[in-house]
Amino acid sequence: MPFSEPAMLDPEARRLLLDVAWESLRHGLARGTPLTPDPAGFPEPLRAHRAAFVTLNHFQSLRGCIGHLEPCAPLVQDVAENAFAAAFRDPRFPRLEPWELDALTLDISVLSIPEPMRFRDEQDLLRQLRPGVDGLILADGAARGTFLPSVWESLPRPREFLNHLKGKAGLPGDYWSPTLRVSRYHTESFGG
Repeated sequence: MPFSEPAMLDPEARRLLLDVAWESLRHGLARGTPLTPDPAGFPEPLRAHRAAFVTLNHFQSLRGCIGHLEPCAPLVQDVAENAFAAAFRDPRFPRLEPWELDALTLDISVLSIPEPMRFRDEQDLLRQLRPGVDGLILADGAARGTFLPSVWESLPRPREFLNHLKGKAGLPGDYWSPTLRVSRYHTESFGG
């Protein structure tokens, strides 16, 4: 099955999304709610239903990361909600405080539609992985986890990447089952 690349956003669309994400953080600090932008006021690529993740770093350490794997809203609304959620709802971190804003960096990853992978066994799956390119969704029963392509920077070897993803899904690193499902996606990532 051919892999469909997401349509690239032009520099102006990227700038608008970054502005919306930052404004949602400031709105959250001031009002306790996410910004709710009206998609009608934005260019068509930002009105399209696309899935995105927003990642926050504070002094180059992860401070929050929330997103959707499947499109559920216009991209501009998805980014506003995920920026707020990364700052105030990520269960791994306390709520963002105003004093943190100046040292915060923000990255947006817009996802392609995840596509199921076909593989015979774990070795076949590992051979198909493309470090630095593929984001993965791993699922088996109620266990589910994802790693964005950016995670390859800290886990560059396919086996290591897959084993840590299994752990994130709540499975042992050596887990294997014929019912295991893996999908891959790509991202267009940018920050500011």
